[in-house]
Amino acid sequence: MRLLVKKIVIFYTLSLITGTVTADSRWLASGEVKEVYDKNCASCHGKQLEGGMAASMLDDTWKTDGSDEALFKAIKLGMPTAGMPAWNQQLDDKQIRALVTFIKESKYLANSRKKSVSDKANVYTSELHNFKVETLLKSDNIIWAFDFLPNGDLIYTEREGNLMLFSQGKPVKIKNTPKVWVHGQGGLLDVRVDPDYQKNGWIYISYSELSGKNEQDQEIGSLTVARGKINNNQWQKHTILYTPEKAKHVNRGWHFGSRFAFQGDYLFFSLGDEGQQDLAQSKEIQSGKIHRIFKDGRIPKDNPFVNEKASLPTIWTYGNRNPQGLAEHPVTGEIWSTEHGPRGGDELNLILKGVNYGWPKVSFGINYNGTPLTPHTSLPGMQSPIHQWTPSIAVAGINFYTGDQFPGWKNDLFVSSLAFQELRRLRLNKNKVVSDEVILKGLGRIRDVATGPEGDLYIAINQKSDNENRIVKLSPSKP
Repeated sequence: MRLLVKKIVIFYTLSLITGTVTADSRWLASGEVKEVYDKNCASCHGKQLEGGMAASMLDDTWKTDGSDEALFKAIKLGMPTAGMPAWNQQLDDKQIRALVTFIKESKYLANSRKKSVSDKANVYTSELHNFKVETLLKSDNIIWAFDFLPNGDLIYTEREGNLMLFSQGKPVKIKNTPKVWVHGQGGLLDVRVDPDYQKNGWIYISYSELSGKNEQDQEIGSLTVARGKINNNQWQKHTILYTPEKAKHVNRGWHFGSRFAFQGDYLFFSLGDEGQQDLAQSKEIQSGKIHRIFKDGRIPKDNPFVNEKASLPTIWTYGNRNPQGLAEHPVTGEIWSTEHGPRGGDELNLILKGVNYGWPKVSFGINYNGTPLTPHTSLPGMQSPIHQWTPSIAVAGINFYTGDQFPGWKNDLFVSSLAFQELRRLRLNKNKVVSDEVILKGLGRIRDVATGPEGDLYIAINQKSDNENRIVKLSPSKP
């Protein structure tokens, strides 16, 4: 059994890297928590949680309010009036926490295999607007991020190292871009156009760089943030804005984070825990943080830890696992982030100065192999997410819609999902999510989303298994 679980874990990890993980492969990757369920719960609730002597876990009928906290309490302390025994003598809090994640994961997977369906005219239906989907461009390489220039041209990154410009219906490769380390999850990553581009012409990119090998003879590198200008399809005036000091280059190819957000003269960028989760709690190293610098690379004097001798002065928040989405709210100016959880517990966070977001001490998820991670979903001094997804939808890029083509979506947050191939629309009210709608599903792994200059909505889709990567446009359907 140990060998089988180990093989499953390896398969699941490789699936995450290659982009071939599906709902079915997630089910196979249950590991220890599935064994705990089979041994203690399946005789009453069914082998596949479908119900038996006790109720099904796959519907929305609960003896409690159905929350994670209520389910945790029911398993731990039991529900005598419903014939549910207490399990606190057989299972510890970590195992119970893992069971909660497994139950929520199984419920979602059992009900999430449907795809969005359009009619014969290619019209998709959502709660507030109907829309059409049209492919703008295709690529043989993974499209990681994209943005728009003021003239309507689209600029995008291919993780393999290419910075591309889509102009007048044709893709053009920008020459003289920096060499990147294409390894694991690394490569050429985010790209953003300066909000003042018409005045200054700056374009910002992030990418992984190889710096050498560690003591175990493994290749290591780091995230680099830079800006430059495009002239005659050439990358010019390349300026490095941020890279960690060489002694702190620890990344072996994982969790680069690497999303940008602007707020006035400030540039925020995310950096994941670089595959070493405990580093997220240390303010002496860049890993597991959201950083803030000026757009020219200077460090703001009012950053929260700038006067702490051992802390990095660029840090704005810490305790972040792998933030894959970052955006400024168009009305409030607040910075929001989506963050990959482990297996379960993807997060939506309001990014606040100097705050600890808890990773890895706090999480709604479990380890990928099904073993418990932590019993804690909250702890004193650590910020809880505004919203969380269990199972993990593998959140990626986000965008607050600012166009006029879809007036009912104005200022709503659009969230892209890799694992479940979803585009979600979130309605926020007083920093709470009051609606979470899946408006598109099953077209492929959605990695980025942005409002176009004419007010349409655009998404980047990666489907490595089919070697099809594209940017598509969502536009209103005509009556």
